[in-house]
Amino acid sequence: MTKTHFNVLSLFDGMSCGQLALHKAGITNFNYFASEIDKYAMRITQSNYPNTVQLGNVHNIKANDLPHINLLLGGSPCQNLSQTTINNIKHNQGLQGDKSRLFYEYLRILNETKPKYFLFENVASMTNANRDVISQALECEPIRINSNLTTAQDRDRYYWTNIPVAAQPIDKGIVLADIVEQNPASKYWYAQSFDYLGDNEKVQATLHIKGHDILKRVYNLKGKCGTLTCLKGGNHQKKVLQDGKPRKLTPLEYERLQNVPEGYTSGVSDTQRYNMLGNGWTIDVIAHILQGLVK
Repeated sequence: MTKTHFNVLSLFDGMSCGQLALHKAGITNFNYFASEIDKYAMRITQSNYPNTVQLGNVHNIKANDLPHINLLLGGSPCQNLSQTTINNIKHNQGLQGDKSRLFYEYLRILNETKPKYFLFENVASMTNANRDVISQALECEPIRINSNLTTAQDRDRYYWTNIPVAAQPIDKGIVLADIVEQNPASKYWYAQSFDYLGDNEKVQATLHIKGHDILKRVYNLKGKCGTLTCLKGGNHQKKVLQDGKPRKLTPLEYERLQNVPEGYTSGVSDTQRYNMLGNGWTIDVIAHILQGLVK
């Protein structure tokens, strides 16, 4: 597919990582239709891409109301598919969970719009049974890519697509030391004590705060951090040990960890920035896949 004018529909669009990735892949001439309900994410999208056509709730989208769609993008909420447990609450109800059953809305719209190309993303930590259900429905096997090839974040994901995809992205060898700010504001530092685990450990320290052990992890700048999540506020942000002191990563650093242009999410609170970035895509990984459209 050459770089011609075409129509893109992005479901669960968030802050429009799909548009960022299209531009990164060299695809710039398109109409972009987005389904999103988070007002803060939509504000960021419209601030950066004012020509985006916002369609609202995915349940209300009908193919007859749209022009022919050439590319369908989407990654339905992953909370029920992930096997991670936070605060002793299990979220892995699978495709029947309140959030992850939205996959079936993606499938409905895929069948209604019949685009030439599609891309669907979700967590690689889902059960094999859930993966197989999605593969059967989309009639293809997923590609598995970890974002740690393009950034300093472990983010293991499945990508189902009929776009011709090259081999894995080139490993850029990026670690946290490459993306951290040198003089972050005082509000990002912790005063609490911590247990030091060793200079060469991925998790270099554990912070003395309340909550699940995952929240207490303080990462080594020599390595990668864990997966950014859409959990809001509190102590859920990823943490690093810098100059011998623990601190949470800043929203700017979250942008860098998702290959998002610096300042893209400015204009909303830190909490909302963390949330939408944790909920988003790693831009360079999606661009790597979308480059198959221009070859």
